[in-house]
Amino acid sequence: MNFRGSSSREEPEINLIPLIDVLLVILIFLMVTTTYSRYSELQINLPTAEASKPEDRPNQINIVVGSDGKYAINQTAVAFQSATGFSDELKRAAGGAHDPVIIINADAVSNWQSVVNVMQAAHLAGYNRITFTTQNTKQ
Repeated sequence: MNFRGSSSREEPEINLIPLIDVLLVILIFLMVTTTYSRYSELQINLPTAEASKPEDRPNQINIVVGSDGKYAINQTAVAFQSATGFSDELKRAAGGAHDPVIIINADAVSNWQSVVNVMQAAHLAGYNRITFTTQNTKQ
C-alpha cells in the first residue's frame, strides 16, 4: 500500500531575508547602546595668530622655554628640578595675584616634555589659565 501518494519530496530551503532582518536589528541595537569612552584631554586656550591688540592682563606670568631646555620666569632664569619646585617658583612670581594667566613662550624646536613640565607645575600651583604665544607668519 502506498499511503504517501505520488507526490514528490520537496527540498527544504532556508529563507535568508528574515535572518538578515534580525541581524540588522541586532546591529542597530548594538550601535545605539554602545558607549564610547573619552580620553582625558588637556584643556588649553590655543591663541590665534591675528594682528589684533592684545587684551590687558595685569596679573600674568611669562614663562620662556628655550630650545636647549632652559626655563625663565618673567625674564629671570630658573632651573627645573621637579614640578613641585617649579610650582613654588610660579607662586613666588605671582606674588599675591589671584589666578594669574600663565603665558608659555616655547621655542619652535623645544622639547614638548619641557612644555608639559610647565603645564604640570602650573596645575600643581593651582593656576588653570594657561595660554601660548605664537608668531604671525605674514611678514
